[in-house]
Amino acid sequence: MNEKVTVNVRELRDNLSSYLNQAGKGDEVIVTSHGKAIARIVSVSAKKPRTALLGAMRGRIVMAPDFDQTPDDLIDLMEGRGEADEA
Repeated sequence: MNEKVTVNVRELRDNLSSYLNQAGKGDEVIVTSHGKAIARIVSVSAKKPRTALLGAMRGRIVMAPDFDQTPDDLIDLMEGRGEADEA
């Protein structure tokens, strides 16, 4: 569904269960008082917009300058050379 529904306080009070059901199904219910939006009712399980996740870890993850360089001794072991041959 994911529709926006606008309702005033009196209508919300008179039909609360109906609007809660709508929110539970994915709709966003905007509550107004005297023509001004004062609250928003959404499902608890509603997913955050993907844009909120992009860049969330910026500045917190640091990669070593040599993260993509494999040490020669490890390459030797993976290719069957080195200490394993001596045993």
